[in-house]
Amino acid sequence: MPKFVDGVMRFQTHIFPAKKALFEALSDGQSPEALFITCSDSRIETGMLTQSEPGELFVCRNVGNIVPPHTEHTGGVTASLEFAAAVLKVPHIVICGHTGCGAMEAAIGTQSLSELPHVRHWLKFTDKAVKIVEQTGQGKSAAEKQDMLTEQNVILQLEHLKTHPTVAERLKTGALTLHGWVYHITTGDVQVFDTQKDAFVPTAEYY
Repeated sequence: MPKFVDGVMRFQTHIFPAKKALFEALSDGQSPEALFITCSDSRIETGMLTQSEPGELFVCRNVGNIVPPHTEHTGGVTASLEFAAAVLKVPHIVICGHTGCGAMEAAIGTQSLSELPHVRHWLKFTDKAVKIVEQTGQGKSAAEKQDMLTEQNVILQLEHLKTHPTVAERLKTGALTLHGWVYHITTGDVQVFDTQKDAFVPTAEYY
């Protein structure tokens, strides 16, 4: 904790004063450009990755960057998604997976979940992606299958997004665009899912 306390103090004495005008403007409300759904993994730093300022991203994080399909059940992801789409009216939603994801390792069965019943239940929202990897990844190494699952999970969660009424409505009117990313921790690369090519391509190529 001492490191974090020192960080808060540096923020208050150095960072905040330099950006005082920005924070004063943000005190009146927010108008983020995107809802950014990513993993809770501590190695993912959304502001650093996107080089964004406070107020530009509405962030939702959970184990495995998962979006449960819409039901009448209320959950944190569903509530965040509904608020971002219906109230903040973000024009973009990004689902960002990452390499070396422990959730994907667990989902594909290389890590025991016997003592983690809530995680095991949560990862059932990746089942369809796991089945695709099982069918198409025969002969691949465990690491290769995990990378495949990371990509397939992003694609699956994009499909889950479309089941949410607020998202479906804004997609229909063209007011919302969905993006699927995979962040490679070792290299810093971000691959983007191209629906026309049915493949992940480099950021510069896609945009």
